Amino acid sequence: MPQSRKSQISLIDTPYYHCVSRCVRQSYLCGSNQLTGQSYEHRRGWVEERVLFLATVFSVDICAYAVMNNHTHVVLCVDKSMADKWDADEVLRRYHKLHRGTLLTQKFVNGDTLSQAELLTFDETVETYRKRLYDISWFMRDLNEYIARQANKEDGCTGRFWEGRFKSQALLDESAVLACMAYVDLNPIRAKMAKTPETSKHTSIKKRIQAAKNQQSPPSVLMPFVGNHPENRPTGIAYSLEDYIELVDTTGRCIRDDKAGHIDNTHSPILQRLGLDSAQWLALTTEFEKHFCYAAGAEQMMNAFKRHTHHQRIRGMSKAKALLKRA
Repeated sequence: MPQSRKSQISLIDTPYYHCVSRCVRQSYLCGSNQLTGQSYEHRRGWVEERVLFLATVFSVDICAYAVMNNHTHVVLCVDKSMADKWDADEVLRRYHKLHRGTLLTQKFVNGDTLSQAELLTFDETVETYRKRLYDISWFMRDLNEYIARQANKEDGCTGRFWEGRFKSQALLDESAVLACMAYVDLNPIRAKMAKTPETSKHTSIKKRIQAAKNQQSPPSVLMPFVGNHPENRPTGIAYSLEDYIELVDTTGRCIRDDKAGHIDNTHSPILQRLGLDSAQWLALTTEFEKHFCYAAGAEQMMNAFKRHTHHQRIRGMSKAKALLKRA
């Protein structure tokens, strides 16, 4: 039975969420239709460009993404504290990039004076917009509706393009976050669309690797890796980018060889710090969606999420014990 979105999102437990949207038609989001020969490959660029643009508007960071033939993956990190610091001008500057707003918000932006009665309504509207700018449902809405309109216009048709709801998974600890990011970044390799992470078009791992190879700063639209330095550490993922790229590359080779695979721990410092062995890691990065439904994390974190979201039970608890336990 479908669960309400509020029962799947709990910022008390985690700001990290894995979201998946799938096409409802037989026609493709991207790729080529084998029946007609028509290519939709250019639509990958639409999705990637939109995801990265939304990251500049919302108080939501992009940890990972991958654009596949008939679905998209994004790993998001909600930054509520940043949105809470914005003044009315900043909230409206951002929100009006996506939506027209109301007559009152337009008057305010144009510098017109608002009456006392208008200010009361205006303040309520600003708070509503502020909440939307750190709301995952609004982020996915502004992604999916935009792509659906573009695709419908190109296809010369109307109607639903995506399944009615996107799927979301709460990522409750750093092991779940890193495993899900790698799972997303390796999607094209598992689907045999690419042979290596750096050739996986329209993925976050390709964008990170390109910047590293060109000795450029990490893409500002992606959540940064900030190293394992807990003191005075800036906001970001608590591991080094070099470790993560190497781990994803090694994992991709195991998947590409169609073998059970083995990852030498001497080349995987992240695994050592996460407390995972190679068998656990490979199971997570090849079957993450299969093992977890609404949330993923260690058993204790799963139980806390279950209480806070008022679930009687959550599928994946046994896998949490087996795959996300400390080694």
